[in-house]
Amino acid sequence: MRPTIRVTKEFPFEMAHVLWNYDGPCRNVHGHSYRLFVTLSGNPSGNNDDPKNGMVMDFSDLKNIIRSQIISLFDHSVVLSDKINKEKAEMFKEMFGNTVLVNYQPTCENLVADFAVRITPFIPAGVKLHSLKLYETATSFAEWYASDNE
Repeated sequence: MRPTIRVTKEFPFEMAHVLWNYDGPCRNVHGHSYRLFVTLSGNPSGNNDDPKNGMVMDFSDLKNIIRSQIISLFDHSVVLSDKINKEKAEMFKEMFGNTVLVNYQPTCENLVADFAVRITPFIPAGVKLHSLKLYETATSFAEWYASDNE
């Protein structure tokens, strides 16, 4: 029997956000240097004819998934809740260009849950999205675990 192994890859990106209706300083536009850690679990290929022999998943394939589903949309963007005043949303789009409206408050907690939903359909058969860890600052992060969300 092949062992189950967890593999993790880190993805840094820059993003600004505004917390709609928040009662603290994060109600203002501000940015973070985010770090997303994606952990997969599975059995490494044991097929000597497989070019991915010995891998749970090729890190390059994982990189392509995260880039297409997360980084291409969120990197260097301003993220806003779609509950924000429509005129303000248009102002952000005019001022900042890459503005993303989401149907939730763009907190670290909600972002990491959204990322799990975006990534899961692209994980290959036999591999499982085990967890995500999203650092918003050097000392603050939110985690999502598949086992907590089954």
